[in-house]
Amino acid sequence: MLTSFRSFPFRKSAHLSRRLNRLFTVLAFESSADDTCVAVVTSDRQILSNIVVRQNDLVERFGGINPGAAVMAHQANLPIAAKRAMTEAKIDISDVHGIAFTRGPGMGVCLSTTLNAAKTLAAVFDKPLVGVHHMQAHALTALLTTPTHKPNGEINPAYPRFPYLTLLVSGGHTQIVLAKSVKSFRIMATTLDESIGRTIDKVSRILQIEWANMSPGSALEKFCLRPEKGILPDIFIPFTPVMPGRLTFSYSAVHSHVDRLLALNGGIENFTSANKLAVARIFQNAAFSQLEEKIKLALGDCEKQGIKINHIVVSGGVASNALLRERLRACVTVSPTNSSVETVFPPIQLCTDNAAMVGWASMHRFLAGDYDEYTINPRPKWSLEDLENDS
Repeated sequence: MLTSFRSFPFRKSAHLSRRLNRLFTVLAFESSADDTCVAVVTSDRQILSNIVVRQNDLVERFGGINPGAAVMAHQANLPIAAKRAMTEAKIDISDVHGIAFTRGPGMGVCLSTTLNAAKTLAAVFDKPLVGVHHMQAHALTALLTTPTHKPNGEINPAYPRFPYLTLLVSGGHTQIVLAKSVKSFRIMATTLDESIGRTIDKVSRILQIEWANMSPGSALEKFCLRPEKGILPDIFIPFTPVMPGRLTFSYSAVHSHVDRLLALNGGIENFTSANKLAVARIFQNAAFSQLEEKIKLALGDCEKQGIKINHIVVSGGVASNALLRERLRACVTVSPTNSSVETVFPPIQLCTDNAAMVGWASMHRFLAGDYDEYTINPRPKWSLEDLENDS
């Protein structure tokens, strides 16, 4: 039966002729991890709605994302999120021209929730369908959120122009990517083990920082901003640079260093609040220092290859950290050859997972009449570099 459930021959041309006469409006879905997201985005870069339902209470209860619990929460949250997105956008399904969803990478069972919803809606209402790469969506978010022009009509120098570097920092990825076009990417650096987001979450847990219904990363950031002075534990070994001079990330060593500090001092029960504060701040500094060093290496590598980089886009959940934003801006103000480099951050609410970025990342395909079949399946493992050959 599935093989007969393919798009009809007239479907693409009919949708293509309709979209030429109006703005294109996309209903987008995202559920690659633990956030249930639905948004409505238009081809003139308007975000009509952007609904995100988080599962922070479940993450805290299970000490991380529990796939079974996460998918059950997605199934409960998705109808409400979709209804809210359509209501806030003040549209109904007849106003939607295309439906997009995150195809991967991510947790397979979580991806399937919004994939099935998107496919079903598209098939029932005869809408074109596009599956989006999650990290591509993060990499292109700044093209949605950064003004192309200043109020006086001049071109905005902060608007990213290809080729640009993208630092993708999240719970699932730590990568420096050369973005050559909306669908052409080259991974310049990735992590050998853990992502920075996963490491931050783990350290937040082992230091027993109170989450207060925040994400563990946000809880750690808030904890480090406390006004009191931190005091190092009795036994302290400084963090050392990780693989200096190599365009590669590794965060398991940073996480393990915190574990070792706790063990040397007899466990977390022997840490005062001031000890926790000192270690949390030093850990955060070590985690961010590694990003700074690798970004400089990537800029240098591009210079050697004759690739002029004017912008670095920083996205992913970790990019919402205010200290990281400040440090990266200072770090890359000047490139290795002293040319100006703009560091561009999407708004904080669009750094973490959301469906607005998915809708925008699908737009170039919708406008080109390049749709997916209703039989499309998720891709939990999917390299960003494969996009160029997949199309």
